[in-house]
Amino acid sequence: MTGRRQYLVSILVLGGLVMAMAGGRSGEAQEVRRPETFRPPVRGMRGVVAGGHPLVAEAGLRMLHRGGNAVDAGVAAVFAASVIEISHFGFGGEVPVLIRMAGQPVVVINGQGQAPELATREFYLRQNPPRVPSSGPLAATVPGVLDAMIVALESHGTMSLGEVLQPAIELADGFPIDEMRVSYLRNTRRVYEVWPDSRAIFQPGGEIPAVGDIFVQKNLAATLRELVAVEKKRLAGRRAPSARLAALEAVRDHFYRGPLGKRFCEAIEKAGGLMRPGDLARFRAEVEQPVRGNYRGYEIYKPGFWSQGPVMIEALNLLEGYDLKGMGHNSPDYVHTLIEAIKLAFADRDRYYGDPRVVRVPGLELISKDYAAVRRSLIDPRRASLEQRPGDPVNKRALVALSERAETGPSSVPPDERANDTTCVNVIDGQGNVFSATPSGAWLPAFIAGDTGIPVSNRLQSFLLTPGHPNELQPGKRPRITLSPTLVMKDGQPFAALSTPGGDNQDQAMAQVLLNLIEFGMNPQEAVEAERFETQHYVSSFDDHRLNPGSLILEKRFGETLAEEMKRRGHVVEVRENFNPTAAPTVVLRNSRTGVIQAGADVRRGRYAIGW
Repeated sequence: MTGRRQYLVSILVLGGLVMAMAGGRSGEAQEVRRPETFRPPVRGMRGVVAGGHPLVAEAGLRMLHRGGNAVDAGVAAVFAASVIEISHFGFGGEVPVLIRMAGQPVVVINGQGQAPELATREFYLRQNPPRVPSSGPLAATVPGVLDAMIVALESHGTMSLGEVLQPAIELADGFPIDEMRVSYLRNTRRVYEVWPDSRAIFQPGGEIPAVGDIFVQKNLAATLRELVAVEKKRLAGRRAPSARLAALEAVRDHFYRGPLGKRFCEAIEKAGGLMRPGDLARFRAEVEQPVRGNYRGYEIYKPGFWSQGPVMIEALNLLEGYDLKGMGHNSPDYVHTLIEAIKLAFADRDRYYGDPRVVRVPGLELISKDYAAVRRSLIDPRRASLEQRPGDPVNKRALVALSERAETGPSSVPPDERANDTTCVNVIDGQGNVFSATPSGAWLPAFIAGDTGIPVSNRLQSFLLTPGHPNELQPGKRPRITLSPTLVMKDGQPFAALSTPGGDNQDQAMAQVLLNLIEFGMNPQEAVEAERFETQHYVSSFDDHRLNPGSLILEKRFGETLAEEMKRRGHVVEVRENFNPTAAPTVVLRNSRTGVIQAGADVRRGRYAIGW
């Protein structure tokens, strides 16, 4: 039994194996099967926080108890996750955020750092092998988490940095380590133990901790206290709003333009990395307009084309032309149609998406309904596509030729070096404020930047080295990333916040969850636990950027009949154990009429939600 499987089993047992049956309900075309779930939905009136670990959710809920809003809670949860979820996210990583304050428009905070100025395509082509490594000092983009959280607090929060950092500091002082983290420490030790500062943290006393041991990150705890001390010194008893903002700015300067950032960069440079203090000084987490789509009256908000977020909008535009409910949930026609739509959306991602500050992305054209109507003609209801098929959104053409083809087949990168992706934080409070984030990067096997205790990002690997590609590596450019929080509105009111780990699988998983809610009337726990499928028919955003044509991955519980039918239609089918797909979403819903907030948290990786 693998470490991940053991962790899942323990979560299910500890969760009490709650079989929450909601009772039957009839849809328009057929009776909708109500799936059994291992947990009931979490419900509350004053707020719900959902994340990747119980202590992460508790950190956020603590802020609500103390009078904070959804943004205060979300920021605290992100910081807590950066300490406790070391397998998937660290303080030196990145985070895109969607925020909607009651009565205000949705905004995006772009917490993705840029490539160092020394990071050129030519430099990495000279490496052996000629690629951006998946981890280590040469994989780092500028850390964006701290600045993104400061921007969120400045613009929409109410609490101090010291208040929202307190749970993270306590966790850095020590927390009982769980099965998942121990498994990742074991599986990636060959990579991280060559870096002394990483080895000292991840193998205290020369040994990997046992499950339940108290895991301490004393240098990171000291760094977090150092940041709080800067804030406190600047405040010095001042209570005016302007003093709060000035104190947050002082914290930003201490890291991005001051002594802490200098120590961070010196450790990276000493290990052969490319990050320099000037790279940190040039970074600023930007507040942006979201990309917006509409599916059957629901408004879908995503980060921009520097993320893969608009893929969901493209796919939903294609799917809006079908009677999905009439097909039946996870029927052969339903699975086939969704997979083919997702493939087309990903083909456009691979062809056009990149940092809009550097390249022109035909964004409005890509998410237009007219373009979807043209592209929909490529979906053969009886046959799987095995080719990458980007379209021409500007001229409304269904198909254009590929100028270059990706390598296919299994990755050549050793398993312990491969990307280990992400976590998720979603919050809705009693006032209807919404926070949705996808924190990521700086995961195991992480390079720790000296005595700062900060793990560095792994995100530079998401660039391509293909000349002229919109996502080609360039100094100072942001990579096109997979991170993709989601905020959904209905009739001008917040309906849902959802996000997930899973790399390239994020938006196809969340599309299925959202359709479970909208088309099939599932409650949020049913929606996240239901069987899911995924495809790897795209150019991978990680490692050696392979393409797996026709890929369709199914859980066993889909059954042999469906698997055989998918094979007959030409899909390249792989059947995995139940609850094995790479994504693990949380979703928080709000009923605008009653004010009731409810959440679902996927058991696949021990997601967790707490309500109040």
